Amino acid sequence: MNKAQVPSPLDPVTVALTGASGMQYALRLLECLVRAEITVYVMVSKAARAVLSMELDLVLPSQTHQAQRFLSERFGARAGQLQVFGAEEWTAPTASGSGAPRAMVVCPCTMGTLSAIAQGASDDLIARSADVVIKEQRRLILVPRETPFSVIHLRNMTTLAELGAVILAANPGFYHRPRDISDIVDFIVARILDHLDVPHELVPRWGVDSASRGAAGGPAPDA
Repeated sequence: MNKAQVPSPLDPVTVALTGASGMQYALRLLECLVRAEITVYVMVSKAARAVLSMELDLVLPSQTHQAQRFLSERFGARAGQLQVFGAEEWTAPTASGSGAPRAMVVCPCTMGTLSAIAQGASDDLIARSADVVIKEQRRLILVPRETPFSVIHLRNMTTLAELGAVILAANPGFYHRPRDISDIVDFIVARILDHLDVPHELVPRWGVDSASRGAAGGPAPDA
């Protein structure tokens, strides 16, 4: 997508959580967006609620308004900054091009959700919102956590990449020498924030801080 088409960095961003592993990435992303004073539209699939419980012992209320209060209090969001929408809440702003956010992140993204988006299905608000983002030529970022990828997965990713979506797989690097899980999580979240044009200081930038690559003069990442 052409960056010239992106409105102010403070305009709303949609974050959708689906039932893949990696809920730590999603919650850290929400925290960072709230701290950056960005309005966030949140959608959580039924499977994502189950994974939140499995991975983090976090039970998200099933009622939309209760979930919104829960997440707002957890991240210290100002009134109205974090808005949660149900799977079939078709009056949500994200369901129409006239209310499309500046960007949408599906994190983590299941292969089922990725397939629905690639094929243009709009059976729920997550898939419909992604469809709107694509048709309005806004920024769509998909964070799959799956391995290995089948040919079906790869073809769907290629279709979306050709449409301008960013396929940002949850594959952390280790050249910044992570000390714990939070450092690994921050590596991926930092890359998401970069593609949202949201400033952050989660990890050292390559070439700016030599500590990010260990010994001076070491090889560039993924060289």
